[in-house]
Amino acid sequence: MTEDTAQDCVFCDIAAGHGEASRVYEDDTVVAFMDLNPVTPGHLLVVPREHAIGLDDVDRATSAHVWSVGQDLARALRRSSLRCEGINLLVCDGEAAFQTVFHLHLHVVPRYAADGWTLLGEEPPARARPLLDGHARAVRAALVSTD
Repeated sequence: MTEDTAQDCVFCDIAAGHGEASRVYEDDTVVAFMDLNPVTPGHLLVVPREHAIGLDDVDRATSAHVWSVGQDLARALRRSSLRCEGINLLVCDGEAAFQTVFHLHLHVVPRYAADGWTLLGEEPPARARPLLDGHARAVRAALVSTD
């Protein structure tokens, strides 16, 4: 996996006020700006000011604040003159999850009927209950170990 460091991170540059961005919101914890390569008009990113590569690298308070600001921006998009008809909130955590900038960020993507962008592939088959129960046990075990 390719991981940016804070020294060469484009989102750190933007958060510090050095990188160019069309800012929408900022406070002491996060900065939100227009995505340079939007999948739809109004596509925003919410970025913690402190460098964090992924979800494991950010504290709960910052993570909750990123989400809260994303929710506020989603409401603003719906009320704006962009007149979106839906919203996707998306975090890509890790290369396998399509993360391309290795600084945690929340995509706030306004959606429009027939906008052409899709997250859907073929519908996956239903899984047998014993398999799902085994996966649930694995996740529960990991939750206990993080306390």
